[in-house]
Amino acid sequence: MANKNSKVCKVVKGIGIALAAVLALILIVFLVFVVTEYKPKATESKELEGKASATVAPGQSLTVMTWNTGYAGLGEEADFFMDHGTRARSYDKDGVKANMAGIGKQIQDVNPDIVMLQEVDRGSKRTYKLDQVDAYKEALPKYQAAYALNFKTLYTPIPKQDPIGKVTSGLATFSAYPMSSAERISLPCPFTFPTRMFNLKRCLLVTRIPLEGTKRELVIVNLHLEAYDSGEGKIAQTKQLKKLLEDEAAKGNYVIAGGDFNQAFSHLDSSKYPIIGEKFWKPGQLDTSVFEDLKFVVDDATPSCRSLDRPLAKTEDKSVTGFQYYMIDGFIVSNNVAVEKVQTVDAGFRYSDHNPVVMKVKLGVYSDNLP
Repeated sequence: MANKNSKVCKVVKGIGIALAAVLALILIVFLVFVVTEYKPKATESKELEGKASATVAPGQSLTVMTWNTGYAGLGEEADFFMDHGTRARSYDKDGVKANMAGIGKQIQDVNPDIVMLQEVDRGSKRTYKLDQVDAYKEALPKYQAAYALNFKTLYTPIPKQDPIGKVTSGLATFSAYPMSSAERISLPCPFTFPTRMFNLKRCLLVTRIPLEGTKRELVIVNLHLEAYDSGEGKIAQTKQLKKLLEDEAAKGNYVIAGGDFNQAFSHLDSSKYPIIGEKFWKPGQLDTSVFEDLKFVVDDATPSCRSLDRPLAKTEDKSVTGFQYYMIDGFIVSNNVAVEKVQTVDAGFRYSDHNPVVMKVKLGVYSDNLP
């Protein structure tokens, strides 16, 4: 009987040791995530990469482009688990490279003076550790580049069947004109601990371009606001964006902000791209009327974004009525920037779940005395 009890004790003790080891391992992994959590400062200076030689001055026209590139992994063959699709990664390495090449070629065809890209990866699992900034720099050799992270995780554990894994992603701005500085400005994060550790830490990438013959600056603000929050994140981030743009405009600077707002614009006809089913992601509503001395510049003749509930390439009916589309990308400019043209380019969502938006503007001419 004593031997039997002894054996039971050993089994119980073994189970206890095993459980303790598992708990210790879980604790260690959790602590690693805590220690390595991306915690950017409120404001950070960013390195300027490459050189540009073109010049710009008041009175001059220039072309600006914004494009959420979907990390070259959300093209026409893609669906995404957060949009009621099934996958986190839809392409192999060659497929991502092909999308990157297509994005670079599309930018070259437009030949913009300034390009603002969102969802650009550098060393992520989902994009096979490819450096997309370097790839686009190679496609745009006469541009200077700035890059700011807004998503950095050691490991993202969702979805279960094929976790996203390590992510290093952010905003990239390319300019044919030399930039004097680049800053990463943190936006409010709506997520709490521990969910926060695996989520985006949104930001604005603010670059400044000196202008010939004036002390005024051309201030470029690259943005990608919150998507999958309950709404408070987008509201807080939009409020901070508004203040920054209004402050820069009050200084007499020329201000151009562009990117993915993840919100519908109140001055547009909301019935043009209606939500056609309860399962589809619904964008927030941005009240454009509260922005002072600023203009929203968007073109809703073509949708700027599609839902990722299924691959577009396999959808027979690609019309607006047969698929969920949105208009959530565009620009904001200060009143001293005259808009000559804006167009959402119909790229067919071939390389990304977003279409690029292109704007031509002319900088107003003033005396050298700032207001």
